[in-house]
Amino acid sequence: MDSLSGISVFVQVAETRSFTEAGRLLGVSSSAVGKSIARTEERLGVRLFHRSTRSITLTAEGALFLERCRRILGEVEAAEAELSDAAGSPRGRLRISTPQLSGLIMPALDGFMTEYPDIALDVDLSDRMVDIIEEGFDAVIRTGEQHDSRLVSRRLGSCGQVLVASPGYLEQHGAPAHPSELVRHACLLHKFPASGKLERWPFQLAASEAEPELPQTFVSNTIEVLGFLALQNKGLAFLPTFLVRDTLASGALQIVLDDFLDKTVTFWILWPASRYASPKLRVFIDYVSQNLQI
Repeated sequence: MDSLSGISVFVQVAETRSFTEAGRLLGVSSSAVGKSIARTEERLGVRLFHRSTRSITLTAEGALFLERCRRILGEVEAAEAELSDAAGSPRGRLRISTPQLSGLIMPALDGFMTEYPDIALDVDLSDRMVDIIEEGFDAVIRTGEQHDSRLVSRRLGSCGQVLVASPGYLEQHGAPAHPSELVRHACLLHKFPASGKLERWPFQLAASEAEPELPQTFVSNTIEVLGFLALQNKGLAFLPTFLVRDTLASGALQIVLDDFLDKTVTFWILWPASRYASPKLRVFIDYVSQNLQI
């Protein structure tokens, strides 16, 4: 427990950059804070802070240690919260961010609201890349690879992506037999909101074949719009299977060039590693993991 106390003091000093302010918040003297830091540095065999008469800054070793210590304190806080909240039902406001895929997201949120009426949802439904910690979100749902060490993640599931067009469009313009033929077709393209770059259609081509230059017939940062236009005979769109599952089954859309494409998209739910997963957040993570129909 002495080590845990030292960790608490270290984190407080790292966040306030002051022995005096850390002592005030912890209810001890600044000299007691300084001695605690000195004992921790001696035990670890490294300097955690650069000290001067005007400032205190973390060393490289201190910055690395801080990340681990925040996680340790978060786990302790989580354990205490689990015990204190075990008898109560989850409640309170939950701030989340999700992709702008209402057809996928809203059924799960609707079910969650029915299951947990005491939890109020504050939802940012958009495709922008939010900063979870800086903007104060409890959790976000995102796609793609996740590399932010400040966050904890859980995989929600994966689905394939397919190139589709309506029978009406294909009857009028013909079905492309090879990706090179797309230069003569209307292409409905997705633009990533964060980078502004167009999403590639990842064709598997021979080494001697060049990737086709796709006509930018229509560009949108929201893929549901592309699915709508494809149904209106406006062109070809590269979309996740969950978005076109029903229209493919009914024949309203058809898959084209399937032999040339093989790509999946993975969904994740992420939340700050430095905060304990409160009861309201834990039930949300579990519910979404079980009920998001990817």
